[in-house]
Amino acid sequence: MKILIVNKFLYPNGGSETYIFKLGDCLKKHGHEVQYFGMEHEGRCVGNHAEAFTSNMDFHGGSKLSKLMYPLKTIYSTEARKKIRLVLDDFKPDIVHLNNFTYQLTPSIILEIVKWRKDNHRKCRIVFTAHDYNLICPNHMLNNPNTGKNCENCIGGNYISCTKGRCIHGSAAKSLVGSMEGYFWKLRKTYKYIDAVVCCSEFMKTKMDSNPLFMGKTVALHNFIESVDREETKKKNYVLYFGRYSKEKGIETLIEACKQLPDINFIFAGTGPLEEQLSGVNNIIDVGFKSGKELEKLIREAKFSVYPSEWYENCPFSVMESQMYGTPVLGADIGGIPELIKNEETGELFSSGNLQDLINKIKELWNNQGKQIKYTQNCQSTVFDTVDDYYYKIMKIYIGKAG
Repeated sequence: MKILIVNKFLYPNGGSETYIFKLGDCLKKHGHEVQYFGMEHEGRCVGNHAEAFTSNMDFHGGSKLSKLMYPLKTIYSTEARKKIRLVLDDFKPDIVHLNNFTYQLTPSIILEIVKWRKDNHRKCRIVFTAHDYNLICPNHMLNNPNTGKNCENCIGGNYISCTKGRCIHGSAAKSLVGSMEGYFWKLRKTYKYIDAVVCCSEFMKTKMDSNPLFMGKTVALHNFIESVDREETKKKNYVLYFGRYSKEKGIETLIEACKQLPDINFIFAGTGPLEEQLSGVNNIIDVGFKSGKELEKLIREAKFSVYPSEWYENCPFSVMESQMYGTPVLGADIGGIPELIKNEETGELFSSGNLQDLINKIKELWNNQGKQIKYTQNCQSTVFDTVDDYYYKIMKIYIGKAG
């Protein structure tokens, strides 16, 4: 089978890129041909035989002329249609697997795939993995960053709410473009051509199903994670948070909880805009961004980790990773987080954004060694899909037999 994987970034940039690279490698391992389409970039590490890519769109740089053209190019891209056609004509894929494509590549590429199918009488299926809420929410998060509140006003196609709330970078102009983009493609009904939508949580599936064009096409499939060696580790006296230091991640609430629990030690591993708020809190040690073996050691040795998110998380890797390394998770009961934690088996849940509930749950779990031991032991047998497990499930979706 020939699979064309489409993603705006073709270099290591975040979770969706990790996903496409590892999935692509797995597909090739199983004998499939894989090529990629996206933007050109000096860090690009995958590609296609036609050597066709769109020009890089740097929203934070570029000439004044290019910046003036961005509002139009983020809605519809003639260049993207022409370039993906070159790849389609050369590669002749059986599957086009879309990932993050809005704003840089734009949904116009879907129209070209459909045209190519018709011109060549081919049955190439279009599969889309939803890494966020970008096809139902212009700012991708179902969250207004100005208020910090979760927002579903655009669900159902009421995209003017994005402009009213200045939901994209707090900018009226950018938010207007986001609203225009939503309405343009809603009127074109372009998303009806997507054959299957892979949602990385059951929660996301319910939100995507709010769009009649997706209902009946969505499949919930948690992300994959690499298997790790199971080993008993002596726990140390600290609670761990690892991830981004930002409002939507619940960091402000967690910091306040730390202040009110002075007898409990906390280690924070990460970076982000709220980093300065950690300074001066005596029971917080900020070790900065960690990865690889350093992060693994921090996770394994923690009594438990906390994931206090306050936005609609989908399938947070940190929650899975903590349990895989044998460390229970105290997680917020929001989005897809509850799907990943076996409550009172591999961790516990607290009411998202509820400071007092978070304080109570941290204190109770910290002081209950029996629960810590039980949850830790249960984590040792926790199983999530590896990329090979995921492969067999995605293949069913590719051939139209999932559901």
